Amino acid sequence: MNIGVSTSASQGEDMVDLLNYLDNENIDYVEFLYEYPNRDINSKFLESYSFSYTVHSPISDMNMASLNLNLRQTSVNEVKKSIDLASEINANLTVVHPGIMSFLGRLYKEKVIELAHNSIMECFDYGQDSGVKISVENMPNIDGHLYQDPSQLNKFLKVSNIDMTLDIGHANTVIKKTDLFFDTINHIHLSDNNADSDHHYPLGQGNINFKEVFSTLSKHKFNGIYIVEMNNMEDVKKSLDYLKKINILN
Repeated sequence: MNIGVSTSASQGEDMVDLLNYLDNENIDYVEFLYEYPNRDINSKFLESYSFSYTVHSPISDMNMASLNLNLRQTSVNEVKKSIDLASEINANLTVVHPGIMSFLGRLYKEKVIELAHNSIMECFDYGQDSGVKISVENMPNIDGHLYQDPSQLNKFLKVSNIDMTLDIGHANTVIKKTDLFFDTINHIHLSDNNADSDHHYPLGQGNINFKEVFSTLSKHKFNGIYIVEMNNMEDVKKSLDYLKKINILN
């Protein structure tokens, strides 16, 4: 099984410690979060490790569905920079958030959805030119976030021939079932919670039945990367220990 870890667990210089730890643990995959304070990192530094990378586009102050043209285009441009980084470090996938419906945007829901789709397609086309796929992530149950229901996201992505990053923790705050397979999935994010909020607990410390999750995805022959997405190194260690305990990680 392909297990990786997000650099969301590191801050600034701590990322060196994280990468060295993952290297010692023989983790093969790392997802680089293109976000402050690590966004100006030298790609040569990342290439000095033997990891296979994916890239997560920025999550702060981003809205590819904004009714404000300048803000929307700035968000799209930031995703394109993430795609450029992915191309530089031979990562073939960039994770993208679909956008937010602002308070006033609720008056123009259809327009906001249209703008989100247009922005996603623009990023998809940009990635096609450099051989980098975008993979759109389902959102948690947070007011205003688009595509909280992964089944609705799946419908849009399927007709657009775009892939989905299924965030298991996000889905747990929205839908109450264990069969989480959707046919556009090519990437997985892992964190735990108690269905009440997107806590990003270490795996095994919330109410998600990960044994069932892995069983379901295995049954559907999912062979992509599972990215452990924690907020600090200690929680990464706890999550990897849990995966070893349930015989997912050797």
